[in-house]
Amino acid sequence: MRKLQSLFLTGLLTLLPIWLVWIVFKFVFVLLSDISRPVIGPMTAQIAASDPRLLGWLDDNWVQTAIGLVVTLAFIITVGALARRVAGQTMLAWVEKFIARIPLAKTIYGSARQLLDLLQTKPDGTQRVVLIDFPHNEMKSVGFVTRILHDEHTGEELAAVYVPTTPNPTSGYLEVVPVGKLTPTDWTVDQAMTFIISGGAVSPDRIPFQRPAAK
Repeated sequence: MRKLQSLFLTGLLTLLPIWLVWIVFKFVFVLLSDISRPVIGPMTAQIAASDPRLLGWLDDNWVQTAIGLVVTLAFIITVGALARRVAGQTMLAWVEKFIARIPLAKTIYGSARQLLDLLQTKPDGTQRVVLIDFPHNEMKSVGFVTRILHDEHTGEELAAVYVPTTPNPTSGYLEVVPVGKLTPTDWTVDQAMTFIISGGAVSPDRIPFQRPAAK
């Protein structure tokens, strides 16, 4: 019985990473294919109906899913290529002006755009990637300083810190932390994101867990 338990545990630990990879891959695969499915589905069904004997396979769900995935990836890559050209930047400016006229969409898009732009630029005076005491002072969380504020009564410097969750960094917490309680790091945004998404599996051998002594 103990040997069976040991073999079961070994097999479980062996299969768990593969299962997690499959779950993530399946989520991304379905998400991307579903974006273009409303267009791809009717189109492939019409083509298949024109000659069921030769083209009937186009009406299969897996074929539509695969075509939808390829089309969506191609669209994303095309947008990325256009965004680096003057014509693409002009079109993006038109889209942003249109979104700016929609009250709720303007708030969501503007906030997301500012956050992404902020994380791609180097901060002034304060390290972008920091560790903060969260959820309590015996633990640390990786955060991104998005802005420096000041206490309206004492004038103390405060940092607005975005703390992403693992493995999905698009959700997280916003914490307001005194600048003196930030633990600075020398990590880049890319290194921090890799650390967060990998659940800490990909990280430097050393991290500055303790704040440096005040001079």
